[in-house]
Amino acid sequence: MRKVWKSQGSKRPKQKVPESLKLKVEKEADSFIQSILKPEHIKAPPKDSDFNYLVDIYSKWYHSYFYFCATYRCPFPDAISEFFEARFARLEYKGNDRFGLSYMRHTGQWVEIYYDLTLEECLECIKSEPHYLP
Repeated sequence: MRKVWKSQGSKRPKQKVPESLKLKVEKEADSFIQSILKPEHIKAPPKDSDFNYLVDIYSKWYHSYFYFCATYRCPFPDAISEFFEARFARLEYKGNDRFGLSYMRHTGQWVEIYYDLTLEECLECIKSEPHYLP
């Protein structure tokens, strides 16, 4: 049998998010959603339309990931479900109060554009860059 060296890859263990940081992120994200995202993206329902439309934007933690999510309504009578959720931005805790910022691609895969940002820098990117639209 021939022995071969194989790389273990660059996968680092996930960082545990401190509870104090979780609370800070939730508070700032909720304020950001209420003051910036909702007024800009949630509009009155279209009249006589069968197209999905945005009804809510919210956030939630899952392990070391913090997601920005959107709820859409499907108004047509043949819809499988009246509402559905879509995640559009993800912060991954990297340690030392720094985050990686990703967006959901049309293929259903997360693409990390930024690896080492502060929370404030992440929120600014979500506000100003087109990848992070709900």
